[in-house]
Amino acid sequence: MNGVINLVNTMETTAKIIIAIGFIVMIGGIILLLSAKMGLGTFRLPGDIVIKRDNFTFYFPWVTCIVISIILSVIFSIFIRK
Repeated sequence: MNGVINLVNTMETTAKIIIAIGFIVMIGGIILLLSAKMGLGTFRLPGDIVIKRDNFTFYFPWVTCIVISIILSVIFSIFIRK
């Protein structure tokens, strides 16, 4: 009987994770759609690395990655609590 209970708990946790990922993707899509309509283009935070040469551009958004990581950590900590 314990195997069935563990399976149900695992399925509930998996369902919560999938819902959270879907919510994040939906919010991200809305933000991208609105920014494109407003003509904002790409998100570049201060501290992101941009190297432009003659016909070469390198863009590494490390500050943006840190901000997104913090936001996702907060969202997942809200959805996944014990």
